[in-house]
Amino acid sequence: MTAPLTSQSLDIDALKEGYAAGAFIPSTIVEEVYLRIADAGERPVWITLVPKEMALEKAKRAQGPLAGIPFAVKDNIDVAGLPTTCACPDFAYVPERSATVVERLEAAGAILIGKTNLDQFATGLVGTRSPYGIPASVFDPDYISGGSSSGSAVAVASGLVSFALGTDTAGSGRVPAAFNNIVGLKPTKGLVSARGVVPACRTQDTVSVFALTISDAAAVTSIAAAFDGEDVYARKAMRPFAVETPPAGLRVGVPADGLEFFGDGEAERLYRMSVERLAERGARIVEIDFAPFRDAARLLYQGPWVAERLAAIRTFAEQRPEALHEVVGAIIRGADKLSAVETFEGMYRLAELTRSAEAQWQTMDAMLLPTTGTTYRISDVLADPIQLNSNLGTYTNFVNLMDLSALAVPAGFRPNGLPFGVTLIGPAFDDGRLAAIGDALHRTLPDQRLGATTRRLDETPAATPSTPGGRVAVAVVGAHLTGQPLNSQLQERNARLVTTARTAPGYRFYALAGTTPAKPGLVFDGEGAGGIEVEIWDMDERGFGSFVALIPPPLGIGTLKLADGSLVKGFLCEPHAVRDATDITAFGGWRAWLAR
Repeated sequence: MTAPLTSQSLDIDALKEGYAAGAFIPSTIVEEVYLRIADAGERPVWITLVPKEMALEKAKRAQGPLAGIPFAVKDNIDVAGLPTTCACPDFAYVPERSATVVERLEAAGAILIGKTNLDQFATGLVGTRSPYGIPASVFDPDYISGGSSSGSAVAVASGLVSFALGTDTAGSGRVPAAFNNIVGLKPTKGLVSARGVVPACRTQDTVSVFALTISDAAAVTSIAAAFDGEDVYARKAMRPFAVETPPAGLRVGVPADGLEFFGDGEAERLYRMSVERLAERGARIVEIDFAPFRDAARLLYQGPWVAERLAAIRTFAEQRPEALHEVVGAIIRGADKLSAVETFEGMYRLAELTRSAEAQWQTMDAMLLPTTGTTYRISDVLADPIQLNSNLGTYTNFVNLMDLSALAVPAGFRPNGLPFGVTLIGPAFDDGRLAAIGDALHRTLPDQRLGATTRRLDETPAATPSTPGGRVAVAVVGAHLTGQPLNSQLQERNARLVTTARTAPGYRFYALAGTTPAKPGLVFDGEGAGGIEVEIWDMDERGFGSFVALIPPPLGIGTLKLADGSLVKGFLCEPHAVRDATDITAFGGWRAWLAR
């Protein structure tokens, strides 16, 4: 039975379940979100809210894999028509165009609620450096929320939105996740477009995703991740983002020594338990030399990368120095003392450490670290803002510098009720593999809640890997459907029907002329309504190869995006072949067309 709306979690699965059951509609959820925000108060989590009427109007028209899913963005990410402040009111401007990542998520039906608080100019891991107030941990108002993506993490953990975007340069998309019992997926640099994001360190920044479950974070990332030619630091992934089956004999690296918990014995205990839980699930624990990673972490606030922070806002910092937060200003203006020689020396040192770390990666598939060694009271951070912030970056600062992927995962609670988190780290573009490992680890926790909500993790679906190696999932749309004339070609190859699904928006569907047997053509033009029924069949690679050889032009096999954001191989048609065809998109599938 669907839970009453007032107690309904906003995780994506819960909302989709409620929508499918007719328990509520997107506009009802939007109304509920604004009621929850009004009850909690806008500050200090939010800087700017989308007018409720505008969000409601978008909810009425929402279509796509994230239709009706409310989300938030950190206020260094542009949203057309809303001010971008970077937590500095005097810096504010109103962009005419949203960031690419926001455009992609809204096109998928997600409903933007507003822009969230942050450490000013994304400089800090604490969440205390903003004139808009200090967000606190959702579990204890005396403790920090973590930063710099403070408001985004709190909004997700407290059930105000389903997911939120942050940015991560030094750990800003991971530390707040750990302090609020949620997931923080930090993609490989360049996997998600940073066009429309005010940079902290432009060569090191990445947009990150906060969510209540890894399944949710993966669903959002699968839509957000795409090469963007307008972002000069965008990179073409070796493979599309998707949850991937970990390798057999998974090797997980843990430091042989040198771990620092800053006197937090409970954090150390919970970390050791996470290592044990992975081992119990079959992972081989490998001790590694953590020194090159630790030394790289210490470089982030030296040389090139402090200079990059100044480069991002140099004109404003020079003209309006009084507008900067005291601590942020001291850090950024410190770059004035750096020389070009020191910048190159820092870059050379990082290259040396990265090469040294390669030997460690030969012994492991992923690394497991504490996200932070401890946490702090807000009052303690205000009294010692530099050193305590530095402590929090011990296990996060090196990741982007060394071009690694990372996923922050909840890992239990201290006796005082404060959450602890661990981070899985892998090579670049191993994001999908980390998602599978992280989800399995997350689900070993007993009675695990989602953020600070009442919903339990075991009530949500696991992050399902794509078809294991040696197998191929194929989407069929016409004559190969169950009961149709060419379905025997699948049966002859011992293919197995897995599920039925529908395509994402952007596809048009045509009845082709002059084919025997009758066949349809599916074409992606970015404008079609989509929602076309498909069947997903699973077969081995050898069978797939012989199956593809049977397909006559103008049909072929390409990559389809489904309504849930996942990618699968499937039938597509060459565009020239639909010039004389009948557009049957409105029927939603081949069977419906045949039954007309």
